[in-house]
Amino acid sequence: METEMQRFGTSEEDDEDMGLDVKEEGENDEDDDERNSTPSMVGVDGGLVTSNRTNNRFQHQHQHQHQQQFQDQLTPQGGGQRRCRPTEEKERTKLRERQRRAITAKILAGLRRHGNYNLRVRADINDVIAALAREAGWVVLPDGTTFPSRSQGVRPATGASTTVVTSSTSLPLQQNQVASLRGISSTCQIGMNDEACQMKGLYGPSSSAYDTSASTHSQSSQMLGVEVDGQDDPIIGVSVDTVGGRQVDMRSKLQERDFAGTPYVPVYVSLPLGSINMKCELVDPDNLLKQLRILKSINVDGVMIDCWWGIVEAHVPQEYNWKGYKRLFQMARELKFKLQVVMSFHECGGNVGDDVCIPLPHWVAEIGRSNPDIFFTDRSGRHNPECLSWGIDKERVLRGRTASEVYFDYMRSFRVEFDDYFVDGTISMIEIGLGPCGELRYPSNPVKHGWRYPGVGEFQCYDRYMLKSLTKAAESRGHSFWARGPENAGSYNSRPRETGFFCNGGDYDSYYGRFFLNWYSQLLTNHADRVLSLAKFAFEGTFITVKLPGIHWWYKTESHAAELTAGFYNPSNRDGYAPVMEMLKKHEVALNFTLAQMGISDPHMDSSEVLEDPDGLAWQVMNAAWDSCIPIISENSLPCVDKVSYNHVLEKAKPQNDPDGRHYSAFTYLRLGPLLMEPHNIMEFERFIKRMHGEAVLEIHA
Repeated sequence: METEMQRFGTSEEDDEDMGLDVKEEGENDEDDDERNSTPSMVGVDGGLVTSNRTNNRFQHQHQHQHQQQFQDQLTPQGGGQRRCRPTEEKERTKLRERQRRAITAKILAGLRRHGNYNLRVRADINDVIAALAREAGWVVLPDGTTFPSRSQGVRPATGASTTVVTSSTSLPLQQNQVASLRGISSTCQIGMNDEACQMKGLYGPSSSAYDTSASTHSQSSQMLGVEVDGQDDPIIGVSVDTVGGRQVDMRSKLQERDFAGTPYVPVYVSLPLGSINMKCELVDPDNLLKQLRILKSINVDGVMIDCWWGIVEAHVPQEYNWKGYKRLFQMARELKFKLQVVMSFHECGGNVGDDVCIPLPHWVAEIGRSNPDIFFTDRSGRHNPECLSWGIDKERVLRGRTASEVYFDYMRSFRVEFDDYFVDGTISMIEIGLGPCGELRYPSNPVKHGWRYPGVGEFQCYDRYMLKSLTKAAESRGHSFWARGPENAGSYNSRPRETGFFCNGGDYDSYYGRFFLNWYSQLLTNHADRVLSLAKFAFEGTFITVKLPGIHWWYKTESHAAELTAGFYNPSNRDGYAPVMEMLKKHEVALNFTLAQMGISDPHMDSSEVLEDPDGLAWQVMNAAWDSCIPIISENSLPCVDKVSYNHVLEKAKPQNDPDGRHYSAFTYLRLGPLLMEPHNIMEFERFIKRMHGEAVLEIHA
């Protein structure tokens, strides 16, 4: 038994805490027999795991022997209440429960490994069922209430019942069980807010060319952890597949749009955040080279790398150490990769997806200890050292330099150090970090200060330099009492309806609210304008981009509260992204828009509760950029390894019904790691790249 538990990747002690419903001693033996006679389940290793029939035989052999004993244990006066059962029966119950837990452990492991499920370590069977239901397009509330989502639509009728042949027996799968397999997909279809589109003057995306509510054969096989050898290609349409040498009827197929002949969109892969350590040394160069060669073999166009300010200028102002980056860039040049380089002026660590800690330079932190107002500050006076406040862009508080001068000196040093990479075209793009996570926004939702999705966040304008700017703006309007932040905007985790500022008809639309939000958003745009002017001078003739976040929660409310605290004055009656696009157009800078995806929210929370609309936000931003003739590149915000996720990216990259035939200029995949390097994932990624390149793709060759 111990050997079996080790194979399943768990221990008996761990199983005791897995959260499964353990059979009580007073329950009927018939319940166990019924449970142990359930159909077979698919394991992580691709095999079919049947219920423990040996244990059933053992139980039936001793059933008559103990029947009289159990009858004697009933107390007549107790209304049928039972006494404790013999030790042998207790051990049998424990054994059955451990075996059930072992099967569950294999299912969980398979879902995590092959289906990219975000299951907690000690997830129970309810979590598994809820996850499968949500992925199939159902809405599952925390109390277990389950109902179809509006976007689920009518499911196709299933065919005749299907038979799965195992090594021990043949068990018929009922029609509804086949349908449940067909309902597995990795994303839910979220419809656009038509009213918002009309209000913003946008054209909305048409329904997808592929149906994610119908099951995908490939996705089902990944999540069930089986290797599928199709007699017909699953992409074209499959009727009979072979699973482990046995035939399984899979009538559903994935309807995919043909991207052959579409424009060529280059694909880059972002390198791990910790590729360069704090000593500016390349980490594990041999393994990285091996992975880069694999990427080259599947025609990836290039790689993206963060150049961290906290590493390069770590100890002494204007002393730059580029050693590790030199070795990395040389490696990329030898493989004939293009390079996208990010000027990362922010801290790494503490945010979603951060797996390393890279603080701001030590000498900046020393200044911050004596003058914490160089960092963004919330209403409670908490300082956030994730990046520097816009308030010191023109204040000489950094050893005699302004923040703008510090950024420019860093960019100029990089340009001089790697001049030959610019000349030969190896460095094809520079992205300028303009805020937390390298994005153009305020750090309005810091996890370190307790923010949790889908809170509205807080305004970050309470350091003395920004308050000085606010006072000046209020006095120029003749309302000096407006020199304050909103007093009724709630806290980080408030909902809009809970606040007097963000609720429908709230103070955000008052005279003061419009003044404050205009000042707050203008300060953000001014910061980007200032830094980009210097970047254009440092990187003259180079393709430059700016990263914009996809803050889609509360998008369907009137105030768009989460966007307001982040610096985008984009309520339902105003286009808050037009000024940003006008500024980018002025500098001839491209837009890197993070592809908004469902899934960063609490998996137990219905998306309708937070009135989010990733597609609506994406189309507003993309239309605003394209209307200003600004090139768009993008990247995924969540892991992406399956057909449904890749199709979602492709539909955004090359919109089918765009009247002008517009498309992304490039796409960056986040990010290189063990998950992507798994054989089945790298083959699916290769297929995605071919479609992004406009090549005809019919099947994947192992």
